[in-house]
Amino acid sequence: MAQDDLKNIADEIPWQSPVQPVELRPDSEFQFNCHKGVSCFNACCRNIDITLMPYDIVRLKRRAGLTSSQWVSRYTLPFPMDGHAMPGLKMATKPGTNECVFLEESGCSVYADRPSACRYYALGSMGVRRAGGAQVEDIYFVVREEHCKGHDEPRTLTVAQYRKEQGLEKYDQMNFEWRDIVLKKRSSGPTVGKPSERSLQLFDLCSYDMDNFREFIAGDGFAEVFDLSPDELAELLADEDKLLLFAGRFLKQVLFGEMTIAVKPEARSARLRKRRQREQEAGQGGD
Repeated sequence: MAQDDLKNIADEIPWQSPVQPVELRPDSEFQFNCHKGVSCFNACCRNIDITLMPYDIVRLKRRAGLTSSQWVSRYTLPFPMDGHAMPGLKMATKPGTNECVFLEESGCSVYADRPSACRYYALGSMGVRRAGGAQVEDIYFVVREEHCKGHDEPRTLTVAQYRKEQGLEKYDQMNFEWRDIVLKKRSSGPTVGKPSERSLQLFDLCSYDMDNFREFIAGDGFAEVFDLSPDELAELLADEDKLLLFAGRFLKQVLFGEMTIAVKPEARSARLRKRRQREQEAGQGGD
């Protein structure tokens, strides 16, 4: 097929991206409102594709009174976030549909603890690093889907006002370290090679399983390497929000060498001795 023919066919495809290509800043204004009186109320919940972030899972599993692994196994679907199978989680849907598992006739049954993606709608958010820049910059954009009538509602507000109204400041603060890790991984591309299975397991643990991460940092192996005071450790074990932020720091240290957690000077030599001892014991057992 000639390129001109292909272009002519493409021009006739009746499709338009729901993302309006206008970059918004915190003080940018946009028109939108969502409430029970809007004719499309809950329509967006009937066709979801929600990628969950670590704080989403902490809030929702806490609400349900479940452990992280229990909640994840019941209410999420795993997916690879990149070509190296970086583990991601999406919100589950009701069997045979694209409808959110938490949607009821009256609306969202977990509204007070709804995920970040639900809070942002009908805004989109993206963290970017400009060419030559070191810091992650937040940009925003309007997502306008055909079914959504909220854009016709006579209310205008700034991005900052909308984020505050939707409780997003806390969510973004809690998820920032994790988002930064994902961006670093993507921007490094093939230069770092395929992550080891162990690093993918650590990413999964530190992102989606605070209960087992709590057990991990309370264990002897962690204490042999990292130099936390008893008070620091007790605070992390007691406060899950602080534990999640610490998990992000831990991942950055392990994956990228960003040293923000003190390491005991003798840790490396002690671990080497233990490794040699295990190897010797394994060799003796095979004789």
